[in-house]
Amino acid sequence: MILIPTIEYGGYFLLSSLIDKESGYMTNALRQNFFRAGHAHAGVIVILSLLCQLFTDAANLSTRLQWFVRIGVPLSAMLISAGFFFSMLPPTATAPNGAIYLIYTAVFLLGASLLTLGVGLLRAK
Repeated sequence: MILIPTIEYGGYFLLSSLIDKESGYMTNALRQNFFRAGHAHAGVIVILSLLCQLFTDAANLSTRLQWFVRIGVPLSAMLISAGFFFSMLPPTATAPNGAIYLIYTAVFLLGASLLTLGVGLLRAK
């Protein structure tokens, strides 16, 4: 729930960029795609993280692994979104910068968290 206002702010930022002709947003298709992807991934993965909180209660996992899932999924939402936004911050960017690696890190974290949860659910009685 704490992340949802940041997603709302992302929507406000996108809307502001669309309206402001000097933002350079409409003249940079790659930046548009990255910003839309960052906003969309954040929203979808935050919803997934809310479901994972419930599923974690039903999983047969140690306390440490439960916390890994509970933190890993929402953290991956933040990191994926940050990777998309921060890698194309300059309006004139023609290629993503090093922040793109946040996305790869987050995808690994998301996959590991979901795999852990899946195994815990399979082990549950």
